[in-house]
Amino acid sequence: MEMSKRNPTDSQVKTEGQSIKPPPQPPPEDNQKKFVCYSEKEPYDFVAERCVSKPTNVLESIGHLIKGCLGGGILGIHEAYMKGGLWTSLILTIIFGFYITYCVYLLVKSAQMLYKRLHITEMSYPDVAEASLEIGPFPSLKKYSKWFRYAVDVTICIDLFGACCVYQIIIAKTIKQIIEDSYGMTPGDLDQLRLYILALLIPVLLLCMITTLKYLAPFTLVADAFIVACVVATVIYAMEVAPPISEVPAWKDSLGFFEFCGIAIFSMEGIGVSLPIENNMKDPMKFPLVLCIGMSIVVSFLILVGFFGYWGFGESSISPVTLNFPTETFPTVLKCLMAVMIFVTFALNFWAPFNLVWHYVSKKHDPAKHWIWERIYRATFIVVITSIAIAFPNIGNLMGLLGAFCLSNMGFIFPAIIEVLVIWEDPGLGRYKWRLWKNVLVLIIGVLLFVAGTYSNLKGLVSNL
Repeated sequence: MEMSKRNPTDSQVKTEGQSIKPPPQPPPEDNQKKFVCYSEKEPYDFVAERCVSKPTNVLESIGHLIKGCLGGGILGIHEAYMKGGLWTSLILTIIFGFYITYCVYLLVKSAQMLYKRLHITEMSYPDVAEASLEIGPFPSLKKYSKWFRYAVDVTICIDLFGACCVYQIIIAKTIKQIIEDSYGMTPGDLDQLRLYILALLIPVLLLCMITTLKYLAPFTLVADAFIVACVVATVIYAMEVAPPISEVPAWKDSLGFFEFCGIAIFSMEGIGVSLPIENNMKDPMKFPLVLCIGMSIVVSFLILVGFFGYWGFGESSISPVTLNFPTETFPTVLKCLMAVMIFVTFALNFWAPFNLVWHYVSKKHDPAKHWIWERIYRATFIVVITSIAIAFPNIGNLMGLLGAFCLSNMGFIFPAIIEVLVIWEDPGLGRYKWRLWKNVLVLIIGVLLFVAGTYSNLKGLVSNL
């Protein structure tokens, strides 16, 4: 069987750098063969057949997973704790950690079952979605396989472009506070913040005209170091001003509960990086070990920033968490460096979804004019992203909306559907159809978080206009 041609952007991500999220993969061209399911009598060892030029070991894969999960969301998790209540949020963070880990496991396990059936060594998330319907147990659904793929692609793009909005607001708020503190100015309102966001349009526009990761990828290693420094600084500075813990509310209200859920999911979801990491592992059968260790570290970091950030800075805390640090030399330097790193991360985050969009729209233009058209589209997307950030400069609710709208689908609903399609005939639904009911439960929770989380965070965005 001929394998589908790999998208060049996928290999570029693996060899050139570590973008925050991997790019979605364009579908196979129409003249390529569709997925073909082989008989079980033809065993296929995808591990032995897989050829990776620079495979990663367990430790390296754990590092990539942590890097993929921890982004700008960790800088706003304390606001989620403020919305949900201290102890309620702590317990829910741990529960979500297990839930998200399990759903990632479902997706990777389903992918590995498809490798064996299709005699393919690796697949992207959209590949898995399309193949699950293409060779699934319901022939009537086969015609929707491409649409399932497109649904995954669109969801990933919305999530990543939305994260760019969050990053732009974080940078603007940081610059605004540094300037106000330096000149003794009275803190401005949202309209002043919008002006700072608008002022970032030209720098961000110029940055995103860079079409390769070669010059940007090394900065992510430095960004990881600053995230660790931010976690440590949050605990230290929060404990200096923390009130008695008995005075901190343990629970807020149902609206705050769902707002918390959206932000928490946005902050720790790693479904987008799971398959690229598994595809590049020396021993992909050890991915469950990588997943458990990596997610444990991610959840621990989020608890440290969220719990201590809310406990120490209280109801007046703002996002990003660095803005709550004292106006001393070291915290100010840390804020500046963090803003620079997020600025570079913006370009990395923008690069991934734009490559997918460009794959489709480039076909409408003369190849000789691709250079100019690509930059026109880049500029258009940056203007749209900046406009959304200006319209909704609320980091917490924007992260919550992305978590509820995008990641509830990508992280919970889609993996549950995929596993049901993959295991329906082999190994089957099990006694009393327990595998089916298990995924129905995952699906219901995902839909609940999608509906309630989207509503509550949209309401928060509108109320803060």
